[in-house]
Amino acid sequence: MAAVDLVDETFVVALPEVVAGIVADPASWQRWWPDLHLVVFMDRGLAGQRWSMTGALVGSLEIWIEPFADGCILHHYLRGEPSEDGRTARPWPDTPAGWRAAAAERATRATAWKKSVWALKYRLEGDRRAGVPPDWATANDGPGQPEQ
Repeated sequence: MAAVDLVDETFVVALPEVVAGIVADPASWQRWWPDLHLVVFMDRGLAGQRWSMTGALVGSLEIWIEPFADGCILHHYLRGEPSEDGRTARPWPDTPAGWRAAAAERATRATAWKKSVWALKYRLEGDRRAGVPPDWATANDGPGQPEQ
């Protein structure tokens, strides 16, 4: 059976708690996935969210936030099948045409997600150059400062 099965990982130089707040905000979901209706089935706090998904696709969606170095990795998982009524999956046929349709949908969703997550990176990282610590990492009392 052909389905949209999308996995992405993006490193963002930002405090995990800042990213978790954005991920938990329903306004973010509407911006990132305007044709999907999400219901939280696992609020993982600073580790992210897991949703049941209806709308254009029916299935599940997750963002797992993994603290790493001076930021965090956003792991994005989407698994869904198309829906005509917004709630019932109508799988693509298990044929070359169905596989092509699923691949096209996956490519469209991957591009849309990358645009969204890169916009988030830009908003949170600003003009910070690669290899230069963010302002919060160099403050006297900020995270990442060695104990005195």
